[in-house]
Amino acid sequence: MKTIVITGSRKGIGKALAEHYLKDGWRVAGCSRDDASIEHSHYFHFSLDVSDEDAVIAMAHKIKTDFGRVNALLNNAGIASMNHALLTPAKTVNQILQTNVVGTFIFCREMAKLMRSTDNARIVNFTTIAHPLNLEGEAIYAASKAAVESLTRILSRELAALKITVNAVGPTPIDTDLIRGVPEDKMKALLSRQSIQRMGKVTDVINAIDFYLSEKSDFITGQVLYLGGVS
Repeated sequence: MKTIVITGSRKGIGKALAEHYLKDGWRVAGCSRDDASIEHSHYFHFSLDVSDEDAVIAMAHKIKTDFGRVNALLNNAGIASMNHALLTPAKTVNQILQTNVVGTFIFCREMAKLMRSTDNARIVNFTTIAHPLNLEGEAIYAASKAAVESLTRILSRELAALKITVNAVGPTPIDTDLIRGVPEDKMKALLSRQSIQRMGKVTDVINAIDFYLSEKSDFITGQVLYLGGVS
């Protein structure tokens, strides 16, 4: 049985991804700051902060002991804060960077170590259309995801010799906790800048990730796929 690690799996997109891959026959190792919200014989939950290096290393050790290796990693965990740059405190900046950049890096590093004995291993990081759209009010969030995109491209080169592909997907707004505090007028203005002017769906994200995880995608790495038609 193949093992997939999914960060931020307690709710939203992460939970939907975990449920999808459980149905598809994967063993899923998920994590979040809170307790599990999924009960399944092949789901294993770790309560941790993704930027806590010691906790992530302990999770990786447990996975290696129990399952031997990891076949795929989805770095879904992320936080955002929509606010004008002049009103954004350093505390918020640090929280976003720690979760979105540091957390993504630590998971890539530790799980890649468990992918070295596999063929067709996959890492998929999460970015956002807020970056290419230079979205007002999302300076730090977009900057953090720009860093994730750079990390994705560089890791794709560093890990290629290990037969690990590293790609990223950039969803449009999806009805999750991440965007529920965004005013309606701002959301409409954002959607109007997409080629396909609608909210994204979890199935859109799953479709993109399924493409990356396919064994036929072993020649695709270092790529960023934005949904909704933005560039």
